[in-house]
Amino acid sequence: GRLLDSLVSAGVPATFFVTGEFARRYPNSVRAMAAAGHPVGNHSVTHPEFTKLTADQIRAEFSGADAAIAPLTGRSTKPLFRYPFGDRNTTTTTVVNAAGYVPFRWTVDSLGWQGTSGGRSADYVCQRVLDTVQPGQVVLLHVGAHPTDGSTLDADALSCIIDGTRAQGLRILHPGRVRPVTRQVRTTGTRA
Repeated sequence: GRLLDSLVSAGVPATFFVTGEFARRYPNSVRAMAAAGHPVGNHSVTHPEFTKLTADQIRAEFSGADAAIAPLTGRSTKPLFRYPFGDRNTTTTTVVNAAGYVPFRWTVDSLGWQGTSGGRSADYVCQRVLDTVQPGQVVLLHVGAHPTDGSTLDADALSCIIDGTRAQGLRILHPGRVRPVTRQVRTTGTRA
């Protein structure tokens, strides 16, 4: 798709979190993500609200997604996981972690998924991301078109986001390459 093409042409890495349903519906897209060197993580099979599921239902969601995605990418989705809707609590995190997954969360949602019918534009999406860009930022974008208006705001805004981020002197990395920032604290005085 256009989003993947933009990433490849700009030499920008990304991590994709796809559902099992997406993998079954668009297997060539998932293969292309992996072939371009982008990690493909688990986003459940059906995109339910995890806090409304039992532990067994949660396990079925991520194991089913992995079963659909791994044959297309040649590797397990572990440890990459993103909760549908960001819906999580201590119980869901315990189940996800016990299965070998590390949940990732975004720091800014582009809102491109709302489409033009939600009053958004590619310029709005780009500016929303660039207004908050900072080291360590995790940007949530969506692949594909809005189901009713057919808009592709995230793909349309991606070049602007990449250019604007680079103009601020920042590099774009996928989560596997991000290193924690450590601070040195200088103290003065004496201990009591």
